[in-house]
Amino acid sequence: MKCDEIFAALAMLEKERGIPQSFMMGKIIQALTTAYKRDHEGVEYVVVDVDEEKKDLKMYVQKEIVEEVENPASQISLEDAKRISAKNELGGMVNFPVESVEFGRIAAGNGKQVIIQGLREAEHGMIYDEWGSKQHEILTGTVSRIDPRSGNVMLRIGTGAEATDAVLTMNEQVPGEELHEGQMVKVYLVEVRRSTRGPQVLISRTHPGLVKRLFELEVPEIYDGTV
Repeated sequence: MKCDEIFAALAMLEKERGIPQSFMMGKIIQALTTAYKRDHEGVEYVVVDVDEEKKDLKMYVQKEIVEEVENPASQISLEDAKRISAKNELGGMVNFPVESVEFGRIAAGNGKQVIIQGLREAEHGMIYDEWGSKQHEILTGTVSRIDPRSGNVMLRIGTGAEATDAVLTMNEQVPGEELHEGQMVKVYLVEVRRSTRGPQVLISRTHPGLVKRLFELEVPEIYDGTV
């Protein structure tokens, strides 16, 4: 089945968001095979062939060659397999193409949802990798919003596609310090946690590590262990 639009969408995501096409294609294939198995009871083996050059996807149901068929949805007798090809042997697999109409129906019903979900997962993973590598470092963020009720401060850290939001809670702020929207402040990245809503970047302006890192930046001998 020609899938020019899917390949074009994945190429755009890779170019604009830095998400590898292989990652997204893997998500799409997983969703397509799962959907087919869900709709066809007894089917065990489903594969999708990807032809990047022709922008083409083909789905096949694989049936195992057995002496005696117990599950017609996933098995084929050696006798029948030999009729298809004399080279087929016991224990091998025979591919049966899924009709383009049915494959197209499955793809249309799952493609958009899978791309959205895959995009979310990829972005979460990229955020975790990007900021996880900066744990225990000093970062500069810009105050984007201050919650008047809780006093929590929302900071925008980083630039471009790698930028993310982090919350500087009241108990991690310097007592008596007043921050303002648009102000740039240094914070200490305490930890990056995985959560169902995406990575959580935990920052502080009172953590002991902040003072230590500031000293290391000002006095190189502390950083390299000389003193």
